[in-house]
Amino acid sequence: MFLYLMKRLVVALCVCLAVSLLSFGLMFLVGDPAIAIAGAGGSAKDAEAVRIAYGFDRPFLIQYLDWIGNVLTGDFGQSIYFHIPVTEIIGARIPVTLKLGGLSFVVALLVALPLGILAALKPNGLIDRLALLLAVTGQAVPSFWLGLMAIVVFGVWYGWVPISGTDEWQGYILPVLVLAYSAMPAMMRITRSGMIDVLRADYIRTAYAKGLPVWRVIAGHALRNAILPLVSLAAVQLGVLLSGSIVIESVFALNGLGRLAWESLLRADMPVVQAIILILSLIYVILTTLGDLVNAWLDPRIRGGRS
Repeated sequence: MFLYLMKRLVVALCVCLAVSLLSFGLMFLVGDPAIAIAGAGGSAKDAEAVRIAYGFDRPFLIQYLDWIGNVLTGDFGQSIYFHIPVTEIIGARIPVTLKLGGLSFVVALLVALPLGILAALKPNGLIDRLALLLAVTGQAVPSFWLGLMAIVVFGVWYGWVPISGTDEWQGYILPVLVLAYSAMPAMMRITRSGMIDVLRADYIRTAYAKGLPVWRVIAGHALRNAILPLVSLAAVQLGVLLSGSIVIESVFALNGLGRLAWESLLRADMPVVQAIILILSLIYVILTTLGDLVNAWLDPRIRGGRS
């Protein structure tokens, strides 16, 4: 297990290093960052002064090492648009994204897991067909359209919940449900397929032959092996929900990281974009690594060398 853990940590560190290089390189993809900071009304002399002040005249590698050194101490630089530290901006926005993504993940998992199990118990039955219909609809319907329809029906027509804002907890209901609906189909289908494969195994038939009740066979024998693919997928889905909520945050006017990333791209505020990409990527890497470790804990064959 220790060797497997070391391998996964090395891979995670390599991915984090690659992401940090790409994030830092974004500053130079939009052109000369000194001109962007100097502003549209700045002269060539102003741009040159900015270039020297920010160290853009130094070699790329030296700039990167200085930047990553500051990042490791929690300093992501200053916003070009707001002229305040990037950490202050992100600190005010990240709670919304974490709540939205976390709640959406919990709702999606609470629906997908039991629905996938019930669908696997009677393939091609009524519940299985309803689950398939729900999954196909969830994958086919664009999340922005579903969000707009939810606003019109439940917010405008009936007025049951707020259509935007996070001042009250009710403001999270619609965006959480819409975002969860987009993540639920994949988790439900992989739970169903995993349970179908496991329920055909010999040891499951033996457990039934011993007279064990259905719930004990499922919870104590089948589910442990069936959820291995779900653990990996769930870690990926949580990362996607946290990093890919830009559409939902824009539709429901939520001031989270997704909406901030979009606004910062429009403003060419690259220090903010750099920080958001790096933070969300690190969260994604941590989640996938934890998913691999949980799988290794559940299945000794994985940590034994079959990774």
